Amino acid sequence: MVSKAEIMDQSSIDRAVVRISHEIIEKNKGVSEIALIGIQRRGVPLARRIAKKIFEIEGIHVPVGILDITFYRDDLSMLAEHPVINGTQIDFPVSDKKIILIDDVLFTGRTVRAAIGAVMDIGRPKAIQLAILIDRGHRELPIRADYIGKNVPTSKNEVIHVKLEEIDNENLVIISELEKTIAH
Repeated sequence: MVSKAEIMDQSSIDRAVVRISHEIIEKNKGVSEIALIGIQRRGVPLARRIAKKIFEIEGIHVPVGILDITFYRDDLSMLAEHPVINGTQIDFPVSDKKIILIDDVLFTGRTVRAAIGAVMDIGRPKAIQLAILIDRGHRELPIRADYIGKNVPTSKNEVIHVKLEEIDNENLVIISELEKTIAH
């Protein structure tokens, strides 16, 4: 991979979290009916950050769940023989709640489709919304984010790397280009 450009630093990630938090409160006319579910891995710290910011604004603790969609993926057979399972932990009823799924990057939409299936297996929410730090385009399914930190148009040979303090010890979003292999 050839590193191309930094597209978000810590302060722009922080601003995106603040903006998304305000938009969630505004769209839902408060937070009494909402719960946040972070999609493993980097959606989880983003969900926790948004919940913390909502608490700072509204003074209300919003429930936060963790969702592992490994076994809901439509490409499960192409994953490693023993895929890494990070675990699902949702300690609140999803039925009749407005569930906001949170992930770092929206690309084809397949992860979100899998997450919606997993949530629907747990219960029947009043609504499901989607918050994304980066929307890079190239959708293969009719899925659109309700809350977007940043739109980053990409080519198919580019990769977005989201690095978060809680996992990667830094807050950064980088776009890289896949190296082309030269046939000899």
